[in-house]
Amino acid sequence: MADTREIDSIRTLLSSKPRPVGWAERRQRLDEVGAIWPVADDIKLERVDLGGVSAEWSIAPGSDASRVLMFFHGGGYCSGSIISHRRLVTEAGRAAGVRTLAVGYRLAPENPFPAALDDATAAWRFLRESGIAGESIAVGGDSAGGGLTVALISRLRDAGEAFPACGWLISPWTDLTMSGGTLTTKDAVDPLIHKAYLHELADAYLPASIDPRDPRVSPLYGELKGLPPLLIQVGSAETLLADATRFTAAAGEADAPVTLEIWPQMIHAWPLWNARLEAGRQALASAGRFLSAHIGRTDDRPSSEATG
Repeated sequence: MADTREIDSIRTLLSSKPRPVGWAERRQRLDEVGAIWPVADDIKLERVDLGGVSAEWSIAPGSDASRVLMFFHGGGYCSGSIISHRRLVTEAGRAAGVRTLAVGYRLAPENPFPAALDDATAAWRFLRESGIAGESIAVGGDSAGGGLTVALISRLRDAGEAFPACGWLISPWTDLTMSGGTLTTKDAVDPLIHKAYLHELADAYLPASIDPRDPRVSPLYGELKGLPPLLIQVGSAETLLADATRFTAAAGEADAPVTLEIWPQMIHAWPLWNARLEAGRQALASAGRFLSAHIGRTDDRPSSEATG
């Protein structure tokens, strides 16, 4: 039987306090548990303003600054930050050998849809206007950030613009109708994500005029043909497992190149705690190989780079 001591210690950390009630308190709590282990000493950080959108560059020694991973944090569109995900993002950059740009998009309920998607688009424009080719950029995110990743790539595809070389989704939230079966079957083993909580987040994020099946918020229901290569990583012990497996199947049916990794016994967004979790480090190493293999590689897929 596999040794579960490391993941059990993370479960203990996450359950040590009840989930706060207010949005400000929830954001503070996620920053606390996400940043409990600091960024490595050899990482160079630089804050940057993307025309009103806060962001942070990071790079590890020996990484290629001309290739970029742009990352959108999770938190249900209502919490999460550059701070909460700093360790994850910086170590992902190290694993891939690239520079990273963590994007602090606006949060709901103060800034409901489409604020996050508009900020993601502004971040993409910043990179492109900085002279970085689409094929030299990967886009990734965990949980809500995974859904945001697909929404951005789909928006760029639909506009006929150059889009990223690949996408990386960790425990993605792809269905805001909450119809996935594992919301029920995994409820007892998931320490973080439960159906009532997701409904609360969706209600805060979605204006009344937006259908939860709108592909811009629920990529599961979108047109997935023509997407770049995608890597999806999800834990077997999380309620959003079906969001990942159903999205993978839909993307595969649309002939999108997609790779799914299901990590035994892992919980929602487990690579966040890579400093103390071997499976988190292994997941980042796998993602790093995927990203490195695709960023900057020219392939045969259609591209409107000349007009993007």
